Amino acid sequence: MAQIKVLTSQDPVATRSVKSLAQAQTIYSLSSGQGRAGVAVIRISGPAADAALMALCGKLTPHREARLVTLRVPGGTVVLDRCLALRFAAGASFTGEASVELQVHGGLAVVKAVLRALSSLEGLRLAEAGEFTRRALENGRIDLTQVEALGDLIAADTDEQRRLALHGFEGHFGHTVREWRAWLLEARALVAAEIDFSDEGDVGEDASSEIDSVLERLERSFTDALTRADSGRIVADGLRVAILGAPNVGKSTLLNAFAGSDVAIVTEHAGTTRDIVEVRLDLAGYAVVLQDTAGLREAVDPVERIGIDRAREAGRVADLLLLLDDGDNGFPDGTEFGGVPSIRVRSKSDLAVGPDEPQAGYDIAVSAETRHGLDSLQKRILAHLEHRTVGDLPLITRERQKSTVLAALEACRDARRARVTGIDFLDEELRRVDEALSSVLGLIGVEEVLGAIFSKFCVGK
Repeated sequence: MAQIKVLTSQDPVATRSVKSLAQAQTIYSLSSGQGRAGVAVIRISGPAADAALMALCGKLTPHREARLVTLRVPGGTVVLDRCLALRFAAGASFTGEASVELQVHGGLAVVKAVLRALSSLEGLRLAEAGEFTRRALENGRIDLTQVEALGDLIAADTDEQRRLALHGFEGHFGHTVREWRAWLLEARALVAAEIDFSDEGDVGEDASSEIDSVLERLERSFTDALTRADSGRIVADGLRVAILGAPNVGKSTLLNAFAGSDVAIVTEHAGTTRDIVEVRLDLAGYAVVLQDTAGLREAVDPVERIGIDRAREAGRVADLLLLLDDGDNGFPDGTEFGGVPSIRVRSKSDLAVGPDEPQAGYDIAVSAETRHGLDSLQKRILAHLEHRTVGDLPLITRERQKSTVLAALEACRDARRARVTGIDFLDEELRRVDEALSSVLGLIGVEEVLGAIFSKFCVGK
């Protein structure tokens, strides 16, 4: 195990083993994608980052300046690569720690050789999934809303998902939550003043009026944010569109036409589709999740009944229903799906008797075989989607965020009711509001959710 120079602000040329830094855990990883590429980025973060750079190239580059360096096997002369090195001081990097980024050539052998050299340095270890971002959170460089937005940005498939995730990563939601907490601090200070100076009648009266004003402002702001939460969920996760109808009305064929491939099995036998088949589409920059479902009917086969139950459940949780009828079977009863918006589609329009066939009761007629009407149906779906997402970009994009803001709203309403119960009850409710807002930012009570969040990050991010 090689020894490397550890550079500290107290003694910039001190030489010692990195073994004493084992608890500090300097980490490294490939941060760009796996496989061959023109350039691969390797990140190093922690107190021994500068020392690792010294061990590989024999010198330190200036902070925040890309310099061409030659990487060698630590303690030897074998050249690994010539690459760009970027060095960041503690407090000025993404993680908040001393960091180094090596932009090496992206060949598999080069990347393996550099990672192998780093693994030979005592005190360095390979990073876990999402560990760079977790360190940024723990060091106060970003808050939990930005962590979640960064995960969404990496996973974004459409332009609207990218825009929404970038909006969150820029800290708009976190800034709003900190503003809410500032208002709350004002209210809690007024409560303290009312308790401490309750014998001075004018102070108590003034404080009471201001407390009511702050609580009204908070409740209104919470409600506004929650009103837009559905829009955020639709953009982030995609508009859920369930195709419903009797067996053999063309549901699977319509799904395949949208997908441009044979995703779902199509046969003449009723009951072929037994489970939900999903296709994700990019519709004018928006994500749409199109779901093929089992044909709705009174089934005897127990397996088919399970599929039909799942179809009905998909309809109840969908954002939009495509109710299909081929002219012979009739539409499903849309009322059983709890008022979910729907488009009534006449399928197999190419098999119509003639151009004068009555179209009453249909919103649109399509043929998956000839593709007649598909563009118009897509436009109808897009119009519905844009209606649901119109306005400013939403702040809330995840269920965790929604539930915590809901908790803050409920505590805020309880606080307003506690005004007549007593000042001590009011202070307790305000504390509950603050706990909910703190958990939004990841300041308290979120340890159990961090593992789930970071498990979806790639190693090197």
